[in-house]
Amino acid sequence: MSTSMIIDTFWVFLSAILVFFMNLGFASVEAGFARSKNTVNILSKNFIVFAISSLGFMLLGWGFMFGGDNPIIGTENLFILGGADLSFYENTLTSNVPFWGKFFFQLVFCGTAATIVSGAVAERIKYISFIVFSFILTLVIYPIVGHWIWGGGWLADLGFLDFAGDTVVHSVGGWAALAGVIVLGPRIGKYGKNGKAKAIPGHNMSLAVIGLFVLWLGWFGFNPGSTMSFQNPADVMHILMTTNTAAIAAIVTSTITAWIFIGKPDLGMTINGCLAGLVGITGGCAFVSIESSLIIGAVAGIFVVFAVVFFDKIKIDDPVGATSVHLGCGVLGTIAVGLFAQEGVTTLSATNGLFFGGGANLLLVELLGVAAVGGFTFLASLLVWFVLKLTMGIRVTREEEIEGLDIGEHGNTAYPDFVPSTPIFDPTMDTGKSGAVLPKPQIAASSTEIVAPEQAVTVVNTARSGAKITKVSIITNQHKFTDLQSALDEIGVTGITVTNVLGYGMQKGHEEFYRGVAVDTRLLPKVQVDIVICKIPTNVLIDAVKKVLYTGNYGDGKIFIYDVENAVKIRTNEEGYDALQDEE
Repeated sequence: MSTSMIIDTFWVFLSAILVFFMNLGFASVEAGFARSKNTVNILSKNFIVFAISSLGFMLLGWGFMFGGDNPIIGTENLFILGGADLSFYENTLTSNVPFWGKFFFQLVFCGTAATIVSGAVAERIKYISFIVFSFILTLVIYPIVGHWIWGGGWLADLGFLDFAGDTVVHSVGGWAALAGVIVLGPRIGKYGKNGKAKAIPGHNMSLAVIGLFVLWLGWFGFNPGSTMSFQNPADVMHILMTTNTAAIAAIVTSTITAWIFIGKPDLGMTINGCLAGLVGITGGCAFVSIESSLIIGAVAGIFVVFAVVFFDKIKIDDPVGATSVHLGCGVLGTIAVGLFAQEGVTTLSATNGLFFGGGANLLLVELLGVAAVGGFTFLASLLVWFVLKLTMGIRVTREEEIEGLDIGEHGNTAYPDFVPSTPIFDPTMDTGKSGAVLPKPQIAASSTEIVAPEQAVTVVNTARSGAKITKVSIITNQHKFTDLQSALDEIGVTGITVTNVLGYGMQKGHEEFYRGVAVDTRLLPKVQVDIVICKIPTNVLIDAVKKVLYTGNYGDGKIFIYDVENAVKIRTNEEGYDALQDEE
């Protein structure tokens, strides 16, 4: 083996493992942007998706992508396992790297496209349905697009340029994600009755930032490694700099844009801004100058902020902004090649774009590629999602979504020592003063129920002076709160105190396991609703509560009734009935 083969093989090896490391980045960003109750599910999907992608790409994906010069799909030497003649692929991509090195480098790119989908459909998709879709995407859909552009297909013949995968990887993942989000629908509580989007904050921005830096590091393998050779170090270093320059420009512009139009330098927007810059330069990193990469990154940083807001407005619920970053900026970066490509900036760049005297030819080819890949990927993905929806189903139940996919899909939690910060109401309902997300409770124990009280504001009914005051405390499952509140409103209850609690009754809570061993503490997240009444008859309240909560199953809850000796309003020192009167 020659020295040049050793150097190129080592370079591809190093780049491939950097791109593989991006799986950790995606897992961390997605988990950080999701709620704590879905952390195990997010992490598990990012594990399984690479395994499934590897399997699909190894079985047929590589063959469909690189098997011959058919303009649409590979048709020759499709199978690379079982003693296949791999010499057929000796000159594919490069002759300086052994077959399995080239295969693994392309494999990690394929896995990246599938991982993009994971974040967009987070917090409500069935685990098994996501696995099946990922397998089909990497077995058929991704390889077909890859063949068109990188495998000698019809777009390559037209001169379409996509150096490291703005269209092949990011747009494909983005189009597939968009189709999935449309079929799935938004998460419970994402949109109010007026259709306005509601914020559902991620649970760990530290984790998201760590993931961002891992992805940023991985991109230094993603883009420069796509040379698949280190024989011209100047080309590699140029690509390194265009990649980093676009990222830093996008960080600045996304932060400023969010600051101006949202009012604060939102960290989530800055994270997505950096990713937008990295995506935006991926297709043209070898074809544009450093100065052009600064402009491309700056535009991408501004674009992604408005893209996130736009998708929210049209009810495309994407918890991590994958469609804005990977689809939106993947398309933007592809178009940028047609505008900013500059002959001679590297030895790999031989065409000028519109802004450098090349006319509109390259731009038109890039636009055609965007339209063709978008149409094919979106429609094919939409078909797969609909078939999955009609057969095995793609969305978890309402109860499971509210409780969190960690328990329902995996039977364990990411943070077993902490109370989950699960909203205890349906934010689509106009809940007035009491309709705020409550903070995390602290744990306290009693002999019958293990609960965790926290401070809340109580407003009580008024009646004549001297009326008997009664406190009713209701403990039930969190997902029943919306129906309970509606029932209380109907009988005239004007105020309640709501508390997140943990506890179990005769059913002993849900079963939870860690590494196959049962967890001793099996506390269920519940809601405790305290009501103080003096005008509404107690039996009317109890009947209304029982009617709405009764199912005949464990977990319907309990009602506790107390006589209230006195009430004191601290501000005025009024007592009894007078202390319970509403304040204007």
